[in-house]
Formats: sequence, structure tokens, C-alpha cells
Amino acid sequence: MQNQNNQDRVRKTWRLFRNFGLDAIPIMRLRESLLQDSQLNLNYIVLIVSSCLIATFGLLLNSTAVIIGAMIIAPLMMPLRGFSFATLEGDSVLLRSSFLSIAVGTLMGVACSWLVGTVIGLPEFREQVLARTQPNLIDLLIAVVAGGISGYSKIRPSIGDAIPGTAIAVALMPPLCVVGLTLSQGEWDLSWGAFLLYMTNLIGINLACLLVYVLSGYARSNELGRSLSWVVSLVLIVLLAVPLGLSFWQLIQQAQVDNSVRKILVNRALVDRQDIEFIASEGIDWNNRPPSVKIIVRAAETITPEEVSLVEGLIESELGRPFKLVVDVTPSQRVESQ
Repeated sequence: MQNQNNQDRVRKTWRLFRNFGLDAIPIMRLRESLLQDSQLNLNYIVLIVSSCLIATFGLLLNSTAVIIGAMIIAPLMMPLRGFSFATLEGDSVLLRSSFLSIAVGTLMGVACSWLVGTVIGLPEFREQVLARTQPNLIDLLIAVVAGGISGYSKIRPSIGDAIPGTAIAVALMPPLCVVGLTLSQGEWDLSWGAFLLYMTNLIGINLACLLVYVLSGYARSNELGRSLSWVVSLVLIVLLAVPLGLSFWQLIQQAQVDNSVRKILVNRALVDRQDIEFIASEGIDWNNRPPSVKIIVRAAETITPEEVSLVEGLIESELGRPFKLVVDVTPSQRVESQ
């Protein structure tokens, strides 16, 4: 009797997943809609150029509001959903159309932002640019969840209002513009980081859309071509997880070092200096051995190498590994009215 109940529960669970897509739109109607979204036409080109220019100017101005506006009108999400469906169903027409739109949109985004960066030629980049050059594992998870919502909203037109929020969450256009901006100034390392974030979003969205389409009942065949789409996506996800996981680990290390330095200098419990004020940390250079940490402090008196060495020892004892500390000291002087 117990075995019979367990089997019934398994059948109910299987029916739940099998019937997941009963309320989804018919497959041919979905295919026609995706094909229309994936067309490389004048509307698509205008939206690509407009969103790229808005995002580029927003990045240069360091304006979050302007960048969000560019995210909403960027059309890259539409052919990407068609690409996922085409690889799953083996639809060569939709595959060519969607791939061409993604490739042209990517090249145009990089070219437009590179041109703007070359003409304006800012000597240094601000937070909105630098924030998109260090992707980590969290970015991949965001892309997977947002891609799933995007695919689900496509097969459920009644929740189409979720598209703007999905576009903002994934943000395909800003990292692409960062690639062009940093290339215009010869910052190859920053360009690679931004391109890695862009590819992370593309692959995460593709895998999530594939999963949604399968659960919705649009793939009931076991053809080899359809299986290959899963294999390729999973392999790319695994390959991305290595550098993203390393970046995430470095981000955690950065936070731990910053917290340790702040406690040592701000609490002043371990350093007998009352005039030192911690201002900011400029990050960890992992290329050095040991890794170097640069911090900015304000002090009324000179900071000696012996005091820096003392803080290095305290950081090592707390974190269990050595760090080279570089202190950028801003002189501080207190002035009061008579």
C-alpha cells in the first residue's frame, strides 16, 4: 500500500511537469512570433544604435538613470530567445535569423561605443564603467533567473509587462558598450572583463530559455541536434563558471581584507594612533606576490614603514595569508575659528 502511494505521488509530480506548458501559446504561433522578433530590420538597427548611444553617454556621465533607460529599449533579448528556441527545435531559418541579429547587434554596439570613446577620449573611467569589468558567479545566476523569466513571459503573453524588468536585470547593452569604450582607450584587461560579463549574460539567458521551453512542452523529440544544444550550453556554463567563480572568490577576499583594515584603523584598538582616518580601499592587485592592498587614509602625522608593517602582520594573523599594504596618506590639519 505504501509503495502504491509513493508511485501515485511520483505520477502526479510527473504530470505536473509534463503539463507545465498547457497554457502556453501553440508552438507554431510561438515560432512565428520569435521569428518576427529575430528579424534584422530597420527597427532593430535603430533600437540597437539608440540604446547603445544612450548607454554609452550614461556610462560616461556615470548616470544610473540614463543607463537604465538604455536597458529598457535594447532589443538584444528578442533574437536571443529565438536563438534558444531554434537550437532546441533544429529550426535552421530561425537559427540563421536570430544569430545574424545577435551578431550584428553585438558588432554595432561595440563599434558605436568605440567611436564615442574615441571622439570624447576621457582619460579615466568612473564607477559605472568599472563595475561592469569584474563579473562573478552572481552575475551568471542573475542571467539564468532573468533569462528564465524572459522565456516564460514569451510563452505567457499575459505577463509581458515583466520584459522591462528582465531587461534591466540582465543588462545586455551596458557591458557591450563598456567593451567599446575601454577598447577605444586601449584598456584590454577592462575590455576582456566587460566582454566576459556580456557572454555570461548571453549564455545564461540561452540556457534558461531552453529549460523553460522544454518544461513548457515545446521539445518532445530526442533528436541528436536538440541534445547538442543542451550539451553546448552546459559546457559553456561550466567554462564560464571557472573564471566567474575565481572572481567571486577574489571579491570575498577583497571584502575580508577591507573589513580587517577598517577594523584595525577605524577602531584603533590595535594601532596606537588617534589621528589616522580610513578613507577608502582601491582594491587588491592579485598579480603581485603577495597580493598588494592599496588604501587611502588621512593622518595628521607621518605614517612610518614600521607602522605599515605592523598592520600587515595584523592582517596576516586575521586572514591567514600575507598581504602587501600600500598606504596613500592625505595630510590632515584641523583648523578652528578663534
